[in-house]
Amino acid sequence: MRCWGAEAVTSLVKAALSHTYDPPLHQNLKLQTCILGPLQELSTIHQPDIRQRQLECILQILHNNGDKLVHGWPLVLGVIGAVTNDQGEKLIQTAFQSLQLVVTDFLPIIPCQYLQVCVEVAAKFGLQHQELNISLTSIGLLWNISDFFYQNRERIAKELESDLSENDSKKLGMPAFDSLWMCLYSKLGKLCVDQRPAIRKSAGQTLFSMISAHGSLLYKDTWQKVLWQVLFPLLADVQTLSSQASNVKDETATGNILIHHSRDTAEKQWAETRVLTLAGVARTFNSKRRFLQPIGDFPRAWTLLLEYLETASLCQSAEVSLAALKSFQEILQISKDKPEDQKIEGLPQMTPPPEEVIHRTEDQKSNEQVQSNKLSSDVETEYDLSLWTAAWKVWLNIGTNSTKPPKVTNKSVKVYVPSQAFLTALIQTFPYLFEHIKPRFVTADLQKLSSVLQMALSVPVHGDASPFIIPSYPEITVTPLQEAVLQAMDVLIKAVHSGPEQMQSMYPDIYHQLLTYVEYGVRVPKYGQIEAKAFGTVKGPQVAWVTMNFVPFSEKCVEMVVDLYRITARHTAVINGHILENIIKVFT
Repeated sequence: MRCWGAEAVTSLVKAALSHTYDPPLHQNLKLQTCILGPLQELSTIHQPDIRQRQLECILQILHNNGDKLVHGWPLVLGVIGAVTNDQGEKLIQTAFQSLQLVVTDFLPIIPCQYLQVCVEVAAKFGLQHQELNISLTSIGLLWNISDFFYQNRERIAKELESDLSENDSKKLGMPAFDSLWMCLYSKLGKLCVDQRPAIRKSAGQTLFSMISAHGSLLYKDTWQKVLWQVLFPLLADVQTLSSQASNVKDETATGNILIHHSRDTAEKQWAETRVLTLAGVARTFNSKRRFLQPIGDFPRAWTLLLEYLETASLCQSAEVSLAALKSFQEILQISKDKPEDQKIEGLPQMTPPPEEVIHRTEDQKSNEQVQSNKLSSDVETEYDLSLWTAAWKVWLNIGTNSTKPPKVTNKSVKVYVPSQAFLTALIQTFPYLFEHIKPRFVTADLQKLSSVLQMALSVPVHGDASPFIIPSYPEITVTPLQEAVLQAMDVLIKAVHSGPEQMQSMYPDIYHQLLTYVEYGVRVPKYGQIEAKAFGTVKGPQVAWVTMNFVPFSEKCVEMVVDLYRITARHTAVINGHILENIIKVFT
């Protein structure tokens, strides 16, 4: 009886939609609702056979009468999106076929006021857990929808504004077209914290690619909402879920599928998500700076992003900590264009990618032009030193805490020591950051920098990794970390030499730092209580820790001391600091 009833309803609906009306059916909203209403009510019945007939009917309606469903689209999309996780794979597959047909064939004729419903339904299929492939494909549909929005932006924006009342516009708090994009970003943000790693990865890549490709369409106030309602909540959720993830391999979750050891636990899989999210947000701050900078609370957003990067840099996942430093480097490259003679020699110059600017009205164009001129003329406003001072403090916190020697109470307990790649990336960040904080760089900052550099150099290498990091005879050369330290000192020396008299008073501290490095060639620094074998005494990776070879590094420091003394021997600070006496003591 139930099946007969469902068959009767679906047959009547199809017949009614195929009938010829005067006026035409697509002009009669009330009649469309009356016809499609009973079909939608079948969604409340949970029996699979009824739902199957209902969805098959929807698919036939789309094929035969899709061009007539003007105001019936919310009802049709409601039926398609009524599928839940409790229902079987077959129902989800049938419903998804209809959604694919809607997105590929009918988006151009769907009234713009119903496009948000289409986004919500597509996102719902991404969140269902019955079919992984459907979830992945639905994310692709969201990307296709975003392309449709972009290509038809003028028509969609115009129709939405004309259909929107003044009260509704105030409730939205943003242009109607921007609310469509916010819906897209929000739905993808939820998919970015799905329990399935493949969904998180696909959604994250799609979200940040979408922001990069189409973010220039948004107004300034909407960008504020993107930051505080999408990006920062996403960072918070990923950080929380990553810290709570299990580090035990779950055999039941993987079944017979072979998984690489770097992704065989939930913790490692969430680490990948965290890396992707940090990189995406940092890239957004970099490439969309011209939209974010005028936002009133940009300093607060900048500070919060730095906090997330600091937390990630100090976590004990080598993958996450290194990626956080790379993201830190990326946001530091939001810098003003420098003349050729002011660029840092030996370091790659990175600039944000070119940005397509889309002006939607003449007023908007003129306002942006005035604002652009104002920003370019007022350098201190655009590149506020307080922002870079906050970044400098974060760099010091990362450097100080990451290089702090662990307390070794039991030799059998595994201790965390930062990798050489992490330390190298940390030190390589300093020259870029120094370009911004140079006007406020004082002796106290130099002393803190010296402490970080010395501790970073003293960190030993794990025995298993030593053959790949420490150069072997006869190719004795400096390591990448030592090269980064030399580069940092070179940048500092050049800045002090060309700086004001107050800055040149740092010469004694610079000499002290270089002479300390020279002594490392004969007295290798210790790293807390960790016992490490000296370089050259180890044959193969049979020991836990190996110290670096400092002889080539010390030789280069000797050259730097000699070259620096040639040009500063007559400087008052050098004479009063008894630098020559200290040099002779160290060299002898």
